Amino acid sequence: MQNILIVEDDRELNQGIAYALEKEGYSVSAACSMKEAEQRYQRERTALVLLDVNLPDGEGFSFCRQVKEKGDTPVIFLTARDLEEDMLQGYELGADDYITKPFSIHVLLKKIQVIFKRTAKNAKQLFDDGYLRIDFARARAEAGGEECIITPTEFRMLKLFIDHSGQLMTYSLMLDQLWDSGGQFVDKHALAVNVNRLRRKIEKDGHKYISNVYGMGYQWLDELEQS
Repeated sequence: MQNILIVEDDRELNQGIAYALEKEGYSVSAACSMKEAEQRYQRERTALVLLDVNLPDGEGFSFCRQVKEKGDTPVIFLTARDLEEDMLQGYELGADDYITKPFSIHVLLKKIQVIFKRTAKNAKQLFDDGYLRIDFARARAEAGGEECIITPTEFRMLKLFIDHSGQLMTYSLMLDQLWDSGGQFVDKHALAVNVNRLRRKIEKDGHKYISNVYGMGYQWLDELEQS
């Protein structure tokens, strides 16, 4: 369930938005000040932020900057500030949308839906856990900030692993997925050579991603299992 953080000091409006979002199946966190928003964002997994500009203890622009510095969580401004310069500032800070009050809750829900569809599509093309970053769209990989030279076969292997994170990938399944389309015969030994070569490139400084399940295949470790 995707969690949406609502940062709005008008409690009645805050509750109204929360009610509409919960009816659509979203999880909701509510904050009425910058301080409360910062605390909730630090301790909760947030999929999207709905953010007012005028808050009792500061401007939403400052909180948007903090959010974008830490990652790429989508931000939608909901505010009475309708000056062009305010809108431009919001977009320059990385906001995904800027909606002025009063607004249609139906339009807001549609905009949220569109953003989540886009982020889900982008997520499939990018893996980034803070150490290992793989951009499948650009065929680039970095480990610890250093670029890794990855072959096309290794990229297909990475995509297969990440798309099935935490699952056992048997030898036969990997061989079928990775080489069948090219009509090239590759055995289990060749697969092991490719996996070991990939591990040497990405598993640095104690970071482990691929586990060998003896006699069965391989597994891409999820975040809780990596060490």
